[in-house]
Amino acid sequence: MGRDSKMKRDLWDESHRPWPLPDIPWTMRQTWSNLLFAHYPIQYEELRKVVPKALDLNTYDGMCWIGVVPFQMSGVRLRGLPPLPGTSAFPELNIRTYVTVDGKPGVYFFSLDAANHLAVIGARTLYRLPYWFADMKIRDRGNMIEFNSRRRSNRDIRFACTYQPASKPFRPDSGSFEEWIVERYCFYTLNASGVPFRCDILHEPWTLQQAEVDFMHNTMLSEQGIVLESEEPILHFAKQIEVRAWPLVDPVTNQIRI
Repeated sequence: MGRDSKMKRDLWDESHRPWPLPDIPWTMRQTWSNLLFAHYPIQYEELRKVVPKALDLNTYDGMCWIGVVPFQMSGVRLRGLPPLPGTSAFPELNIRTYVTVDGKPGVYFFSLDAANHLAVIGARTLYRLPYWFADMKIRDRGNMIEFNSRRRSNRDIRFACTYQPASKPFRPDSGSFEEWIVERYCFYTLNASGVPFRCDILHEPWTLQQAEVDFMHNTMLSEQGIVLESEEPILHFAKQIEVRAWPLVDPVTNQIRI
């Protein structure tokens, strides 16, 4: 086997996933770069107020957790198609927490802000995700990342910070908090009737670093009615990861949902 073939095989190895992928083709490929994971503790009772009842909340050390995740999206394309001009690279900002449906742990998004209008429309249509169009910039200053976002529909929803890695890269230990927050291979969304859908994803196991952050603005949580237990986040950085996404499926039958 040639070197390129071996690299491709290793990149999309699914043996580390906790359950098999659906027996259907993947639909989208993308690259995530310069990610900050800022995680805030929140009481179960407070989180239960703002997460749909169809999703079981996950806890770690007795607490639920909210993640604020800014990053750069690139290489976005549908299977079998080249990247659409002007839609393949843009900054994004996700607000997320951790849930389970039918025994499969995943991510639930409160919001996803992006700087690309077509990408926002596409993700809302294909994946029923709460995407919002925002004025957003990300700059790589060598070891320092500058990120600034302000939602178009509500200018009070703002986020601005600088962040950088602050340790050597490491793979999270089994059972650790770091593994718990990042090693999740699906996200959940709901239709208008409150019925959950699952989107499976595939990527290599995460490589993280500790992070340092200087926050200038962050109303992403307070403006969405999220009441935290502490304003002090746990911080991690990830340089880059390649991702494939599958169509939305029924969480129990694995059948495609329309």
